[in-house]
Amino acid sequence: MRRRHLLALAPAAALAACTPQEPSDPADGTGEGSSDGGGTSAGEPTEPSDGGSTGTTAPPSAAERLLEGLTPREIAGQLVLVGIAAGAEIPPEVLQEHHAGGIFLLQVWESAEQVEQAARTARELSSAALPPLLAVDQEGGQVRMLRGDAARSTASAEELGAQGPDAVAEAYTSIGEDLAARGLQLALSPVADVVDPDLGDANAPVGGLDRGFGTDPEQVAECVAAAVEALDAQGIGATLKHFPGLGRVAENTDFSAEGIEDPTTGPDDPFLDSFRAGIDAGAQLVMMSSAIYPRIEPDVPAMFSSAAIEELLRGGLGFEGLVVTDDIGAAKAVADVSVPERATRLLEAGGDAVLTADPTLTGQLVDAIEEWAGRGEEQERRVRESAGRMLALKESLGLLEG
Repeated sequence: MRRRHLLALAPAAALAACTPQEPSDPADGTGEGSSDGGGTSAGEPTEPSDGGSTGTTAPPSAAERLLEGLTPREIAGQLVLVGIAAGAEIPPEVLQEHHAGGIFLLQVWESAEQVEQAARTARELSSAALPPLLAVDQEGGQVRMLRGDAARSTASAEELGAQGPDAVAEAYTSIGEDLAARGLQLALSPVADVVDPDLGDANAPVGGLDRGFGTDPEQVAECVAAAVEALDAQGIGATLKHFPGLGRVAENTDFSAEGIEDPTTGPDDPFLDSFRAGIDAGAQLVMMSSAIYPRIEPDVPAMFSSAAIEELLRGGLGFEGLVVTDDIGAAKAVADVSVPERATRLLEAGGDAVLTADPTLTGQLVDAIEEWAGRGEEQERRVRESAGRMLALKESLGLLEG
């Protein structure tokens, strides 16, 4: 958990940019990782020395300095991550005009050179001062976007969970090594969902694809923590998904808007323990589910629910990092929500960044975020807060200079 303090710096800068500097309680932290150093949030005094002298405020981080110099368009763009299919070219406008926060690889990439070239192209299309976050969905088993000589084969989460945390750590160490070797910084894994034993393989999004570490919350929690720590040791960020859990949902939200309600999961559910364990282990991102949880907020997909994000994830589980959506580009679960609202409803609920598997939606999403930020001080503060989290994540992963 070496990155917690660094990410916690971001919101103070975001708030300071929109409000007068006054002595007050520091803003809530918004990052994940641990504190190795003794810095403090912007505007927060340091502890006096033993001699009784008054401390000074810590210098701004690279993320804070960068945020201050970005245009509204660049700030809005940081909150969109764009999927690129295997063999496809990155549309230049995604990074040059819309300033997307990053790229994630879709479908199956079997050539190491092809992956490395995509990473190079993404960096070349981006401003040197605002590099892209590069991610891939690499879980093991059936869900491995990198194959062939791009990455080694790893067993499914179901197999690894049966073997225990040591096997998980070994597999995720290799995943982290392979991603780092290809020039990527973020794994869209591990899956922290606990599969309902009464559903098993009938749980289409997780159990049916062997994506879960098991059906016992304690066992899954141990495996999730092992995965997060193994990725972190290789310098790769981990993404817990799909909060607050898809293990009790019958249908896959990517392909269906029906059968995606979980009537059981609530704020005190033991099925949340695996997410808590991943957060405690240092996970820097949490991906929200697009399913519906009536015991948390009726009729509202979790990714658009302030009860799920602000109250439960941040307030209840203490998560301070980047909150992202599952795909909002092609997923059936959100097909009846207009493209602009897919971004702004997340922000209204307290989330940070949207993922779209459809690159052609990038401009619409960035337009919507930029327009929403211009509606008033509260919206501007909200967008800058999330952009601060994104930049702090990039700094923690070694992407920002200084």
